[in-house]
Amino acid sequence: MARKVLVLGEVRDGGLRNVSFEAIAAANVIAEGGEVVALIVGDGVAHLADQLFHYGANRVLTVDSANLKNYTPDGYSQAVMAAVDAEKPEGIVFGHTALGKDLSPKIASKLNSGLISDATALEVAGGNVVFTRPIYSGKAFEKKIVTDGLIFATVRPNNIAPLAADTSRTGEVTPLNVEIKDLRTIVKEIVRKTTEGVDLSEAKVVIAGGRGVKSEDGFNPLKELADVLGGAVGASRGACDAEYCDYSLQIGQTGKVVTPDLYIACGISGAIQHLAGMSNSKVIVAINKDPEANIFKVADYGIVGDLFEVVPLLTEEFKKLKVNA
Repeated sequence: MARKVLVLGEVRDGGLRNVSFEAIAAANVIAEGGEVVALIVGDGVAHLADQLFHYGANRVLTVDSANLKNYTPDGYSQAVMAAVDAEKPEGIVFGHTALGKDLSPKIASKLNSGLISDATALEVAGGNVVFTRPIYSGKAFEKKIVTDGLIFATVRPNNIAPLAADTSRTGEVTPLNVEIKDLRTIVKEIVRKTTEGVDLSEAKVVIAGGRGVKSEDGFNPLKELADVLGGAVGASRGACDAEYCDYSLQIGQTGKVVTPDLYIACGISGAIQHLAGMSNSKVIVAINKDPEANIFKVADYGIVGDLFEVVPLLTEEFKKLKVNA
């Protein structure tokens, strides 16, 4: 059954987040040969349309306003609803990011629609689009289908592979004239607590530290390894509580959920709350002095040793590999 599917292309720091392209791939599955329409919302964002075509969008809509420079639920809701009214899609896909988690239930409520959140996979089977999503903090998975009405879902970053980029693809870009008004929230300033670098939620490599790093300076070897591997640094709740790093780096049930290709846990014991945020990583390496640490139960590879000895050795070996590559 061919469908028209609307995808929100999420903009951050003047560029599109990778999850936008993953959402387009998911939308192509839902569309079943129908049309994928991407939506970009922001201030001066029309130039980003080409990337959306390259990754599989058939058409692109833009809503451009100075009131959309920074995300606010009121402003973005008005923009998305204008696109929905104009296109009347049978499906909608957002990324399961901080923005997507905040905005999607608001849009679903306005549309009187259901919402399948945090999908990690999807397929068409028996005439239905079947979504897979984690439950019980990632200890089990359930399959969901939409039996009636709009198919509305958010997809977890780093789980659905984007389509191969085709730079020859192009298409129609349609600006929507939407008056963004009656905003109850106005963002005056954004203060970033984390250093600039790879986005933790989309990183292919994550180096995470726990209480075993012992201090704020203890994260320095982890940062060096992350730089060599082009990855991001994360932390356990214990490290954040001990004020070794900011809570924006926290991974776990009450922090960020990450699914990188490689997760290296340094000095992390493996509390169940932390495992809920990283146990679906493709390859997990644990470094801990305690051979009985719970983290080894989920690790693909374990190194029993002092992280302050092991991590610098890994860093040097990876540097050699990069030089010889």
